[in-house]
Amino acid sequence: MNGSYGRVLRQPALRRILPGMLVSALGDGMSMVAVAWLAVQIAPAGQAGVWTGLAVAAYALPATLGAALLARFVRRFSGVRLVAVDASLRAVVLGTIAVLAVAGVLGPALYVVLLAVSSLLHAWGNAGAYTMVAEVLPEEDQVTGNALVSTFTQAAVLVGPALGGLLLAAVSPGWVIAADAVSFAVLAAVSWTLAPSSTAPAASRAAGAEPGGWRTLRSQPKLLGLLAVTCVFFFLYGPVEVALPIHIATEAHAPASLLGLYWTVFGVGCTVGGLAAGFLRNHPLWLVVISIIVGWGLALLPLGLTDSVTPGLIGMAIGGLIYGPFTAICTALFQRLSPPSALSRVLAARSALTIPSTALGVLLGGPLVTAVGGRQTLLVSAILTIGFGVAVAVTLAIAHSVGQRRELAEAT
Repeated sequence: MNGSYGRVLRQPALRRILPGMLVSALGDGMSMVAVAWLAVQIAPAGQAGVWTGLAVAAYALPATLGAALLARFVRRFSGVRLVAVDASLRAVVLGTIAVLAVAGVLGPALYVVLLAVSSLLHAWGNAGAYTMVAEVLPEEDQVTGNALVSTFTQAAVLVGPALGGLLLAAVSPGWVIAADAVSFAVLAAVSWTLAPSSTAPAASRAAGAEPGGWRTLRSQPKLLGLLAVTCVFFFLYGPVEVALPIHIATEAHAPASLLGLYWTVFGVGCTVGGLAAGFLRNHPLWLVVISIIVGWGLALLPLGLTDSVTPGLIGMAIGGLIYGPFTAICTALFQRLSPPSALSRVLAARSALTIPSTALGVLLGGPLVTAVGGRQTLLVSAILTIGFGVAVAVTLAIAHSVGQRRELAEAT
């Protein structure tokens, strides 16, 4: 594995863009705390849960619309150009939010609208990063390349939230979001200076002859099943992003730095687990997927069962370790089974479904937190996630047993 990581890091384009991704991830990590905290501050009395859910969801949900409505404009872009246009849009719109927030003229409705605009190209930007990996690396190094990209992305919840929490103790959330805008500007600047991969033009010329992303997904039952399970998994996770800040801010009456600490220990686990993804590439896919789903649910239980900080922190760290390899492993399968000229569209279609899955869970989290409270919402999410993982395992076991009996009957 060390040789594989060395080969990836020696690739010139990746060596230049990965630091830009790390800077952007750091800024986004700070916004994990700041976006929710600003929503809590500017929401009308008694509506913090609803507006926090709307704000967090708006930072992701419109990516689905962007994946569909903007396809004709960006689907022929190379991977690095997709990263560049997404980062540019985010830098401009987040900068606008920061200026309005610092000036004290940002209302909750306008805040949600601007966050929605900032996320319109997020599915394409996410697809672009992994498309670039497939464009510049041979297949045997793609899991490692994916692991580096996903680990840098997951680094958003390593240093970023802790830094964001510390900054919020000294400055308003608008200034933290301003830092996020600058981080995306850095990524955009790096991306625009990189030339598209030599494989990208050929893929672009063939794009019209290849099936679209949705059609390609429908033609691959294994990928479609994996996508469906991923969407439900992300949906069940969504309420955590609302319940955790509300629980800390209004139930535990703790500072924003504690929220940053929770996401930081989760990020440490994600970083370690993500870098270890290459060791899982030869394991059965569904065993890995089910283990991650059930494992995350179990790790979330301490947050839902007790107000004590230490068990919750341990649970978040273990949860991050378990979840870490998920993105790298799943993305490698999409890269291998998708036509090269359709890859960016397939990955954008996947993001268009997985991103709103989390956002819809976040939207559900707002009313749920209002109805039962933050800690109880965390417990509900944990129990439902464990139950879903067990249900998937039972379903697959039954399907496997039926398949074996059918093969035995045919053989006799």
